[in-house]
Amino acid sequence: MPASLDALLAHIDATLDASRARLFDWLRIPSVSAQPAHAPDCRRAAEWLRGELAALGFRAEVRPTAGHPCVVAHHDGPGRADVPHLLYYGHYDVQPPEPLELWTTPPFEPALVDGPHGPRIRARGAVDDKGQVMTWLEALRAHHALAGTIPVRATILVEGEEEVGSPNLDPFLERHRDELRADVAVISDTGMWDIATPAITTRLRGLVYVQIDLRGPARDLHSGLYGGSALNPLNLLARLLGELKDEDGRIRLPGFYDGVAELSPEQRREWEALGFDEAAFLGKVGLSVPAGERGRAPLERLWARPTADVNGLWGGYTGPGAKTVIPAEAHAKLSFRLVPGQDPQRVLAGLRAFLDARLPADAKAEIRVLGASPGIEVPAESRWVRAASAALAEEFGRPAVRIGSGGSIPVVESLRRILGLDSLLMGFGLDDDQVHSPNEKFELACLRRGIRSHARLLAALGAGAA
Repeated sequence: MPASLDALLAHIDATLDASRARLFDWLRIPSVSAQPAHAPDCRRAAEWLRGELAALGFRAEVRPTAGHPCVVAHHDGPGRADVPHLLYYGHYDVQPPEPLELWTTPPFEPALVDGPHGPRIRARGAVDDKGQVMTWLEALRAHHALAGTIPVRATILVEGEEEVGSPNLDPFLERHRDELRADVAVISDTGMWDIATPAITTRLRGLVYVQIDLRGPARDLHSGLYGGSALNPLNLLARLLGELKDEDGRIRLPGFYDGVAELSPEQRREWEALGFDEAAFLGKVGLSVPAGERGRAPLERLWARPTADVNGLWGGYTGPGAKTVIPAEAHAKLSFRLVPGQDPQRVLAGLRAFLDARLPADAKAEIRVLGASPGIEVPAESRWVRAASAALAEEFGRPAVRIGSGGSIPVVESLRRILGLDSLLMGFGLDDDQVHSPNEKFELACLRRGIRSHARLLAALGAGAA
C-alpha cells in the first residue's frame, strides 16, 4: 500500500543524515572519466550504484561499453498496468579536479561546510551529477522503505562518460533500444532559478565544437628573413576568427540563422518577469559590460540565440624568452551554441564556406569535428511538466518557473532520436555551485528539497495525477 505523503516526507527528513552519508561514500570515489588512471575508479563508482539499486529491489547490472560502463536497472513498481514507466538518466563520472591548489578542501574528501544558505556539500561531483542523481535515488529509497516498493515502473540508466562527451552512449542506446523504452525520461542535471524558486528547463542549446588546423609554409620560418613575404598562419587565423561576427554581434557564417525562430510574446513576457539582473550575473565573474547580439534581451541572448566562441588559439613559440618564428601551423578550438531549429550539419557547411571564401592560395584549413548536437525544446505543457510543476510548487510554496539553458545536455537529443522519449528536466543546482571548477558544491537544502520534490512527483504519478 502506498505510503502517505506526510509520512514519506517525514521519513526523508528523519533520514537526511544517512542520505548525505551515502552521497559522501559515492563522492569519495574519484570517477574521473577523462583520465585513464581512474578507469578502475569509474568501475567502482558504477558498482557502488548497482549495489544501492539492488538493495531497493531493482534488477541492476553494470554493463560494458567500449569505454566506461553503464549502470542499468529495472523495477516493476506496484505491478499495476496503469502506472507510468519512467527512465531515470544520470552520470557517475566527474570532471578532473585540477587545479588542486585552488580547492579549500580535498576534492575527493567530501566536506560539509557553512555557507550563506546553511550547510553545503563540497566535493568534485557534489552537484554534477552524483548529488543530483541522489535526489531521485533517495526519493525511490523512501518509497521503498515505507511501502516495500515504488509507485511507478522505473528503468535506470547512469553512464560514465558524460564529462567526455558520451562517445559510447548512442551505440549503447541503439543496442538496448527495446529494453530502455519508457514513457518519459527524468533528468536532474539542471538548475533552479534561485535557492527559493524551483525551475523546469524546457530549452537547451545544442553544440557544434571544432578544431581548425591552418597550415601555410612547409616549416617554421625566421621572421626576419621571411617576414613581409611569407604567409603567417597565426596572423591569418586571428583575422579569420575576428571576422566571424559583425559589429552588432551577428555571426557571419552563410545560412547560420536558418531555422532560428523568434521568441513568442508569451515566452518573452515570462522571461522578462523573472527579473534577471545581468549586471549582478556578470559582476560575479569580474565583468561589467554585456557582449553578444545587440538589441536582444539578456535571457534571450543566453537561452534563445546562437553563439560563436573561440575556446583556444595556439601556434608558433609560446615558451619563455624570444624565438622569432613565423609558424608553419596555427590552431584554434571553436564552439557554436545552437538553438532549436538549427541544423548542426548546415552550420558546419557554413563554417567550411566561410573559410574557403577567405583563404589565400597557400593556406590550407582542416576542420576537425569534435561534437555536433542540435538544440532541444521539450513540450512545456506535457502531463510530465504539469505533474512536476505541481510537485515543485507544493514543495517550495511558489510556482516553478520554466527556464532555458545556455548549455547543452546531448543525451536529451539522443533519447528523443533513438528512443523517442521526451525528457523532464527537473534539477536542483544553483548558478554559484562552481560546476567544473575548484570547490564545486551542492547546498544541503537543495539536496533535501530535491529528494522531497522527486518523492512528491513519484507519489502523484503513482496515484494517476496529471
